[in-house]
Amino acid sequence: MKKSGTRFPELDNDMKILVIRFSSMGDIIYTTPVVRCLKKQIPDAEVHFLTKPAFKYIYDNNPYIDKLLLLKPSLTDTINDIKAEKYDQIIDLHNNLRTSIIKLRTGIKASTYKKQPILKWLSLKLKRNLVSEEHLVDRYLKAVKFLGVVNDDKPIDYYIKAQHDITKLLPVSHQHGYVAFVIGATHFTKRMPNYKIISICRQLNLPVLLLGGNDVKANGDEIATAVGESVYNACGVTSLDESVFLVSRAKNVIGFDTGLTHIAEAFNVPIASVWGGTTPDLLGVWPYKVKETLIAGIELSCRPCSKFGLEKCPLGHFKCMNDMPEADIVDFSNL
Repeated sequence: MKKSGTRFPELDNDMKILVIRFSSMGDIIYTTPVVRCLKKQIPDAEVHFLTKPAFKYIYDNNPYIDKLLLLKPSLTDTINDIKAEKYDQIIDLHNNLRTSIIKLRTGIKASTYKKQPILKWLSLKLKRNLVSEEHLVDRYLKAVKFLGVVNDDKPIDYYIKAQHDITKLLPVSHQHGYVAFVIGATHFTKRMPNYKIISICRQLNLPVLLLGGNDVKANGDEIATAVGESVYNACGVTSLDESVFLVSRAKNVIGFDTGLTHIAEAFNVPIASVWGGTTPDLLGVWPYKVKETLIAGIELSCRPCSKFGLEKCPLGHFKCMNDMPEADIVDFSNL
C-alpha cells in the first residue's frame, strides 16, 4: 500500500479497526464509503462497526464489514465487548459523550470525526453557512486520512436483504414505471404540506408511489384520495426493505431530508431532494455521487431554523415549504 507521510509507522495492514456511529439512519448511511475504503485500501485489515440495534439493518449483508457490534443497554457491557476484541484502532464517526467514554475507558488509539458544533451553532444563529462546504462523507474520511485512506469516489452502499416481487407489492397501474415520492420525515419542518404534494402529483406524467411509515399513512391516504388512481399509497404498508427495493426500481425519486431518500442514493436513481427548514450545506448531506439530482429549497432570512428539524415553524408561516416552487420539481421528475 502507498504510504502517507502522516501515517503512523506502527500501523500495519493487518490491523483490527472498530468504526463507531450510533445513529441516525442518514448519518450511518454516509459511513458506508468510509468502511468500504478502509476494507479495500488496507487489504488485510479486519473492520468492525458499532451501532445501535435499531440501525443494524444498514450494515446487514455489507461485504466490507467483518463483524457488526451492537450497543448494549449498559455502556460498561459494550466497553467490555470492545476490550475483548483487542482493537488496534477506533475510528469515531459519532463524537459524543458515549464515544468519549469508550475511548477513555478502553485506552485504544482513536481518530475522531470533527463535528464543528460551534460553527454549526453560529451558522444557525447568523443564518450564514460557516461550515466547510464538504459532503459528510468527506468530513468522515478525514478521520481515516492518517491511514493513507482516500475517497474512492463511489456512492454509498446499501444491500437489499431479500428478493422481492414488484407484482406483489404494487397495483398493475404502477408496475411498469413510477415516481417514488418519499413523504415521511421525522420532523414537521422537513415535510411538505399535503396540498403541495397533491399539486405536484397531479402534474407528474408517471404514476406516483407514496412511501413512508405509519406516521404518514393518513397523509398518504388524503393525497391518494385527492389525486386518484395514479397515486398508490404504500406508507405503513411496505417494510423498509420492500420500500428500498421499490425506490431502487423507481424512474425518479422525490424526497425530503430523511433516511429513505438518502438510501436511494445507493442506486443512482435521479433524485429531487426537497429541503424545508433544514439545509443540506450545514450538515453536508446533499445527494452523494448521484448523476442526476435536483436540490430544491428557497432562500429565506429565517432559514435554516434548525439543524435537524422542528415540530412546527418557529415563525408560523412555514414559507420554506409553502412557497416552494413546484415547477422545478415537476420538470425534473418528468424528464
